[in-house]
Amino acid sequence: MNTAEDTLTFNRPTASMAHLELKDVSIGFGPEGNRTEVLSGVNLKVEQNEFIAVIGFSGSGKSTLVSLMAGLQRPDSGSVLLHGTEVTKPGPNLGIVFQNYSLLPWLSVYGNIELAVKQAFKDQSSSERREHIERYIEMVSLTAAREKKPGELSGGMRQRVSLARTLAMQPEILLMDEPLSALDALTRANLQDELVRIWEEDKRTVVLITNDVDEAVLLADKIVPLTTGPGATLSEPFQVTLDRPRDRTTLNTNPRYKALRNEIIHYMTQMNKESKALRVDNGLEMPDIEPIDFSAA
Repeated sequence: MNTAEDTLTFNRPTASMAHLELKDVSIGFGPEGNRTEVLSGVNLKVEQNEFIAVIGFSGSGKSTLVSLMAGLQRPDSGSVLLHGTEVTKPGPNLGIVFQNYSLLPWLSVYGNIELAVKQAFKDQSSSERREHIERYIEMVSLTAAREKKPGELSGGMRQRVSLARTLAMQPEILLMDEPLSALDALTRANLQDELVRIWEEDKRTVVLITNDVDEAVLLADKIVPLTTGPGATLSEPFQVTLDRPRDRTTLNTNPRYKALRNEIIHYMTQMNKESKALRVDNGLEMPDIEPIDFSAA
């Protein structure tokens, strides 16, 4: 017979249990007979406080992978595990930062964050909640803009609000679905530096989805390539052994950085070439149409 201590120990993370784990995960879309396999046999282990970057081409299934990790979608086969327990629905332990900000336009910076905090910490007093929200507004350097609405903010500032809102819920795992891809190069670089600073200050387990090799090497402990679809899966990871904190101004002269960056780019390029070579011409014929000769009129 199991004792109470046995029951508690069963779900407690052990040295061999990953914080977040995907086991043989597969998912597809479409009706039977015309089904497209998006992800196939995906396996991944994420340890506590680890920063992992999943890198892949557009259309390879990166956003679907994030949705599976967050419990927004269920796999057709396999399982997503948090502390060894299957993830079957979204929850406060898994926070997502989306690419499109997803802010409520009628609420201020403070109000957008407050709405999430009220849901995550229902028992907080008003003063505790205010102090909690102000801490995360300050963390993303938006104290001066706390009363502004999203329409009054730049793209980079909106993404900071989105990040602060998710961090304020204090999730165990932070999932980021290409959060910087829509920003201009300078804003993106500044926010990358902010992410490094925030991660050092407020350690979280992070899974970043990106298509930027430089971003992945700058931020992550481990880079995992996602193969091209259909039926994409995760390849063997590249370990990032560069010392932290990382300074982008000195990375370009670091031989270890250059070697790792070139290795990943070569691997992704070769994988893309092989994928294109395997594509079969479906025999689709274009209509034989001649342009109208308007000079005849």
